[in-house]
Amino acid sequence: MLHPGTLGDVLLAVSAIRKLRVQYPYHETLLMARESVGRLLVACGVINEAMALEGPASVGLFSHPALLSQELRGWFNRCDLAVGWMEDQDGTLRSVFETFGIARVTIQSPFFPTLRAKHQRDRFLETLGMEGAVSSEHVIQVPERLVQKGTAYLETVGVPHGRSLAIVHPGSGSIHKCLSSEKVVSILRLLDRKGFSPIVLEGPADHDAVERVLKSVSNKPPILQSPDLTTLAGILAQATMYLGHDSGITHLAALLGIRTIAIFGPTDPLRWAPHGVHVTILRGAPCNCGSWEAVGQCLEKSCLRVSQDQILAALEA
Repeated sequence: MLHPGTLGDVLLAVSAIRKLRVQYPYHETLLMARESVGRLLVACGVINEAMALEGPASVGLFSHPALLSQELRGWFNRCDLAVGWMEDQDGTLRSVFETFGIARVTIQSPFFPTLRAKHQRDRFLETLGMEGAVSSEHVIQVPERLVQKGTAYLETVGVPHGRSLAIVHPGSGSIHKCLSSEKVVSILRLLDRKGFSPIVLEGPADHDAVERVLKSVSNKPPILQSPDLTTLAGILAQATMYLGHDSGITHLAALLGIRTIAIFGPTDPLRWAPHGVHVTILRGAPCNCGSWEAVGQCLEKSCLRVSQDQILAALEA
């Protein structure tokens, strides 16, 4: 399976990956994706092996079979099914697959306009001809060694023991999907009053968002500064709850079965929200911006007007 997407995009494909494994119960599975998410899904038993799509193993994958690594050629020589969740307009990828005589090849982007499913998770299934409901209860288990890794990280940032951990992620892939720093500060105060130990997660692109929050709080919470995904999974597995925006980390928290509050704004939760009875989606008014450019120019941000009462009710629940 080849998936060039970011963390959240790959996690939305996990249901499709699991269904493939049910359909091919005696086969090994290889996922070519970003190295970090591939390593995480191997550790959690979702797939057997992973290769970094941005690494040397993929050289030749989109040009000529002779340039492929010996390891990847070995996989292709005994492959029964190859899936590419991407565009292949000139047919190069399909040609590489067919050179090895792979019996079944499916190459289709989940963004293909003729797909009928609304939710992105279901669109991955549709590319495989596997339409139908998937149980929202399916979560992935974090192995004990990752939990221990997460515990060791928490100790280094001084997280106190004996209190319920609540992880708050102020950022996302875009500032236009995020609550104001003032609202995040009020959430941290609410959590503290409710007896939680709030922890702020700072991803690689979240420094400015986190800095704005920290300037407004007197009792600064511990900061998780860009832990690798396997460590973060071990941390999330110990949390009582998680609050974040439409981001890959929010999808990870939900997929791990953590009680998750997901704040949505300009992106449509009917298309992108994580699923599960343990997930609460909060949103203001539906977004009326006709394009992402319009979202960037929007000053009202009424879609992100989530009241403190709404957040408090979600926390209480």
